[in-house]
Amino acid sequence: MRSILTPVAALAVAASGAAAGDLVINFDDLNPGPKQGFEDAVELFKSENPDINVIVNINDREAHKTAIRNFLTADAPDVTSWYPGNRMAPFVDAGLFQPVDDVWEENGFNEDLAAIKPTMSRDGKIWGVPYSYYQWGVYYRKDIFDKLELAEPTTWDELIAACGTMKEAGVTPFTIGTKFLWTAAGVFDYINLRTNGYDVHNDLTAGKIKYTDERIVQTFKNWEQMIGECGFVDNHASMSWQDAIAPFSNGDAAMYVMGNFAVDGFINAGLTEEQIDFFQFPEITPGMARAEEAPADAFFIPANAKNVEDAKKFLAFVARADVQSQWNKTIGQLPVNAKSEISDNKFIQEGFATVSTAAGLAQFYDRDAPAAMAKAGMEGFQKFMIDPSTMMEVLERLDEVQAEVYE
Repeated sequence: MRSILTPVAALAVAASGAAAGDLVINFDDLNPGPKQGFEDAVELFKSENPDINVIVNINDREAHKTAIRNFLTADAPDVTSWYPGNRMAPFVDAGLFQPVDDVWEENGFNEDLAAIKPTMSRDGKIWGVPYSYYQWGVYYRKDIFDKLELAEPTTWDELIAACGTMKEAGVTPFTIGTKFLWTAAGVFDYINLRTNGYDVHNDLTAGKIKYTDERIVQTFKNWEQMIGECGFVDNHASMSWQDAIAPFSNGDAAMYVMGNFAVDGFINAGLTEEQIDFFQFPEITPGMARAEEAPADAFFIPANAKNVEDAKKFLAFVARADVQSQWNKTIGQLPVNAKSEISDNKFIQEGFATVSTAAGLAQFYDRDAPAAMAKAGMEGFQKFMIDPSTMMEVLERLDEVQAEVYE
C-alpha cells in the first residue's frame, strides 16, 4: 500500500489511520530516481516479510523538513528518513528518536558501516541507519568544454581562466538555485575546504572560530572572485536546485556545484551521460589536503513509533550489503555498507575515487552546524551571492548568531 501526500499535516494521516501491526514509513524524496529506489526496496522488504503491512508516505524534501517536527511530536510513523550529524541532534536531544545500537550490534554494522558510525552517533549511542551517501563536486557540460577546447581545471587559477573563455563565448559558467539556501552552502563549503582545510570547516561549524576570522574572510574573498570572474545565473534566489537544471540542460550554463543525486535530474532534462562529466572542486591553497563533501541519508525510528519491532527489521534490511548495492545503483549514489558492490556507472566510479581518497569527509554545512546557525549562515550566503559588497555585514551578523547559538 502506498500513498503520496502533500506537505506538513498530511504526513501524519497514514500514521493516525494505521492499524495495529502496520509499519508506517515516511520518506523524503519525490524525484524519480530516489523515489524508484525507495519503492523498489520497500517491495523487496514486503516480499521477504509478507506478514508485515507496509504503509508508505512519500513527500518532497523541503516539505519533509518542514513537517518532521510536527509528526514526530504528534502521531509519529514507525520509520522516517532524515540526516545524520547535527541535523539529527535536535531530535535526539529532544527525545524524539530512539537509539538503535542493538540493530547495529546484531547485524555486524559496527564493522560494515564503520565509516559513517561517528556521524550516526551522539551521547555514546547510535541513532539511525544510513542507506546511501554521495559525493559533491563540479558537474559540467563536457560537450561545451570540448567545443571551447577546455580541460577540467585542477587549480583555482585554471578555473578562473576557463570561466573567462566561457563568458567570451556567451556561456554563464555556473548555474545554481539558492531558493532553499543549501545549494549556496555547498559552494561555501568547497571554497572553505580548499582555502583552509577540513579542520577549519569543523572548527567553524563547531563554533570554535568566528566568521570574521581572517581565514573565513579569505574564503569569502575567494568566493567574491568566483562571483565576479566566473559568475552564476541570474535570479538564482528565486530558483530551486531543480529549476537551475534548465540553464545547464539548455547550454546557457556550463557547470554546477552539486551532489551526485542531480545526475538523475540532468538525464530527465534530456541530457545524455556523454554530455555530462564531473571533476573534483579545484585546489585553491597549494598542497592543502583534499577534503570532500559526502553527505549521508539515513532512516530513524521515532520515539513514539508504535511498531518498533518491525521498524528495526526495516532498518536492518536497508543497511544490508545486497540491498544497498541495488538501491544505490538505482539512485546513482554510493552504498555505505563496505561489503556492497559499486555500480560501474561513470559518475559512481568517479565519486568512489573522490571520496575514497579524500583526507576527510564533511557532512555538509547545514548538517555539521547546529540548525539555528545553519539557517542564519545559509541566509547570509545567499545575501552575499546576490550582493558581494555585503561581505563584512554578513560575517559580523553571523558572529552575533554564533555567540547566541553556541552559548
